[in-house]
Amino acid sequence: MMSPGKMAKKYILIAVGCLSLALGILGIFLPLLPTVPFLLLTAYCFARSSDRLYRWLMHHKTFGSHIYHYQTYRAIKRKTKVIAISVLWGSMGLSMILLSNLYIGFFLFLLGIGVTFYILSLNTLK
Repeated sequence: MMSPGKMAKKYILIAVGCLSLALGILGIFLPLLPTVPFLLLTAYCFARSSDRLYRWLMHHKTFGSHIYHYQTYRAIKRKTKVIAISVLWGSMGLSMILLSNLYIGFFLFLLGIGVTFYILSLNTLK
């Protein structure tokens, strides 16, 4: 039988994992919300709290291979890199135009440069 402290930790990790999964899914549609870090947090939480949820995540047809390749090889597919960078700059450009604030535009530009360099620094899967 699990101690109350371990039981509480398990349920907190499951809750954080579910929240980060929801944010990761939102990140697919909202370009400034990062998808991969939230999915990695989900994997971390599930791995430490529920074998069943971790296995489900790692075998998920959409998320599983991305998490596995990132954890194992620190790599993503070339197509994923191209799509991520294209969507990033498309949404950044649109945001800069719509906001028309020089300081926010400059911040978004710097943020876009940083994210682009990070994506490009990842290994590319063949």
